[in-house]
Formats: sequence, structure tokens, C-alpha cells
Amino acid sequence: MSASDEAARLQAELAAARQQIAEMTAAQEDFLRGVSHDLRAPLRHVTSYGALVREVLQEQPPQVDEALGFLATMEQSARRMALMIDGLQAISRAGRAPLRLQTLDLGAAVQQARAALGAAAEAAHWHITPAMPAVSADSALFAQLLHQLLANALKFTRDMPKPCITIHAQAGGQGRVHVSVQDNGAGFDGTRASQLFGVFQRLHRESDFEGVGAGLALCQAIARRHGATISATAAPAAGCSIELDWPAAA
Repeated sequence: MSASDEAARLQAELAAARQQIAEMTAAQEDFLRGVSHDLRAPLRHVTSYGALVREVLQEQPPQVDEALGFLATMEQSARRMALMIDGLQAISRAGRAPLRLQTLDLGAAVQQARAALGAAAEAAHWHITPAMPAVSADSALFAQLLHQLLANALKFTRDMPKPCITIHAQAGGQGRVHVSVQDNGAGFDGTRASQLFGVFQRLHRESDFEGVGAGLALCQAIARRHGATISATAAPAAGCSIELDWPAAA
């Protein structure tokens, strides 16, 4: 290779590195902007209701019940903020933890994740592919991802007369494995599926389904670290399907 060719190659690599840094910076800015916005809502509840409690308690005893109601709202918001912070920490750890890739028995990993859900898993009918291809993954991170996906499927099917969860996996060619986790639960507007993986993004009311919207953001962070992709399809009252395109074991 001539000196000019080598220089051109280095310049191309430098340009690619700069582009990658710019994309990472933009993504970080979007992330921080979204986080700061969403954390302010429960924080406003805590601060504003604290002032109201002080005012009410200065009144006569009949207003004590009202004050207790304000305190309950504050406590709920504080608990929600704690869960949001826990979710952010989990996403941060998933992005920084050493990636120890190994060949994983996908079927065994799914069964372990299901068993970890305990008695709650017994409420659903499970249909799991009996023979699954092996994948290349960090066992700890992959266990986190499966736990989130199966727990979500259980949560959104719990009000169904016959909750059903189907897990299917097959070789997809070109060294990939396609995995799907499908449920017959509440579903959502499929046109909003891309929002599902944003931090603190929820497509259901908290009064209907608990959670702060960090679980699938964590799944996406884990998938990206493995060079995998995650997506969702759904329809209202017609369930949801989470699709993974994952590197196969060598």
C-alpha cells in the first residue's frame, strides 16, 4: 500500500470516528434532556405538596385528613422517583459493564428467566420452542434482558381470561438468531412502537400497569452492546410481540 493510500485510509477512519463521537454525543444529550424533563414531574409533586401540607397543618384538626392525602401523593412520587433512578443506574451499568461473551443455551436461559419470576409465572400459559439455537451473549446481561421481557409479558396479560406467552427462536441466517416474545395482553397502538424503548416512555397509564418505563430501555441498551436489535409490534387489546435479532454462537 502506497503512502497516499495509507493516508487516505487513516483519514477515512478518522472521519468515521468523528462521526461516531458526534452521534454518541447527540444521543447522550437527548438522553439527558429526556431524563431531566421526566424527573421533574415527581419532584414537583414532592416540593409543591410539601408546602401544601405545611399550610394545612397550620389549620384546625379537621384538615388533618386532607394533609394525609397530600403526604400520600408525596410518598408515591418519591417512590416513583426512586424507581426511575434505579432504572437509570441499571441502564448505566449495562452500558459500562465488561462484556464477557460466551456461548449460551438459549432454551436454558429462557427457562431460568421464567423460573426467576416465581409464582407469578404460573398464572400464564407458556408456549416455548423446545429446541433453540445457541446465542453469543454475556450471561448476566442476557439474563437481565430476558427477565425484563418475560416480566413485561406477564404484567400486560394478567387481566386476560387466559394469559398466554409464546417464546420462539430460530436461526435467521448470516450468523443471527431471531427470537420473539409474544403475549396476548393489553397491547398498544402499534404506530407508537418506536417510543416503547425510550427512557421513561410509557404507553399505558400507571394506574393500569405499574412501572416507570425503564425496562425496555434497559433491554435496548443490552441489545446494542451485543450488536443486536430489538423491536416491537402490537395492536390495542391484541397483545404485543418483542422481536430480537441476536448474534448466533460461533
